[in-house]
Amino acid sequence: MEILRILLIPFALIYGWVVSIRNLLFDWHILPSEKYPLPVISVGNLSAGGTGKTPHIEYLIRLLSPAYNVSTLSRGYGRKTKGFLKATSIDIASNIGDEPLQYSRKFNSVGVYVDEKRRRGIQKILEMDKNVEVVLLDDAFQHRYVKPGLSILLTDFHYLYTRDYLLPAGKLREPISGMRRADIIIVTKTTPVLSPILARQLVDELKPLPHQHVYFSYIKYGVFTSLWDTEQTIGNGKHFGMILLFAGIANTYPIEDHLRQHCNELIVIRFKDHHQYNEQDLHRIKQNFDDLYSQNKLLVTTEKDAMRLLQPELAEIAVQLPVYFLPIEVEIHNKYKQQFDKQILNYVSKNQRKR
Repeated sequence: MEILRILLIPFALIYGWVVSIRNLLFDWHILPSEKYPLPVISVGNLSAGGTGKTPHIEYLIRLLSPAYNVSTLSRGYGRKTKGFLKATSIDIASNIGDEPLQYSRKFNSVGVYVDEKRRRGIQKILEMDKNVEVVLLDDAFQHRYVKPGLSILLTDFHYLYTRDYLLPAGKLREPISGMRRADIIIVTKTTPVLSPILARQLVDELKPLPHQHVYFSYIKYGVFTSLWDTEQTIGNGKHFGMILLFAGIANTYPIEDHLRQHCNELIVIRFKDHHQYNEQDLHRIKQNFDDLYSQNKLLVTTEKDAMRLLQPELAEIAVQLPVYFLPIEVEIHNKYKQQFDKQILNYVSKNQRKR
């Protein structure tokens, strides 16, 4: 692996040079970056996926939606449609993408929109919804045609951007210097108990600028929930002989670690990130699950993967899978939670849209 990385470093240098030139064009205002007359919060990362953007967007929705009219805007990665769309109750993942579908199903009071051109998307949201008070941009750190009022940068505790390389030698979408654009840096997927010494070490490694605040979050798992009847759940106290997990997300290690605590043996079928399931995949999953010799077994996937199973063309086979998904939320560590929430709420309160 290291030999391959060394061979790819010249290509990474070329890629980094091109991206740096692009960033300079925005910094020098040669390329336009538009501001908007309402709070716009961007959540993104420097790496190519896997830092936990979706549950952090959901955290912001839970924090803000009781007091404000919130909308989310994503590009709708993996959808088969183009242009600007508003999510409806009959949409499926191939129309709007798995993450927007997840937001739409979980938060009825939130406007969920997709557009590969974020500037056009925000403008259309403002035209369609005169009452919108906050726009949350999902995975928009590199989308510099929009200048958010508050920019949140995520980095995985196990794969900090300080230890990574530019594409294709590593997973970084842009040079580490891009972190300067962030107002907030969140180290995600930490352990539920974080020692002050480790927190200080992480801050020292990240080297935030004076204006940047660093916070730490961890994953909190819900109960196993049936995809076909969400009222049917299995508490985390239940222990299984075998669990079969299938997932198409960037990093499966957190859910794997969690599931190993609930079974004697964990079997994992991994697909690429945002994998679009087909009949052959489902037959393979069903066959593998049926072949498990334990009677005390469970078939599990992630909440995001579950959205991609809700396709009409898969319905006949999918309903034969006794699949449960595992909802997740993120929590900001207690020492930092009050300060983080206050920073978000203060920004939104001070930048409300003028009527």
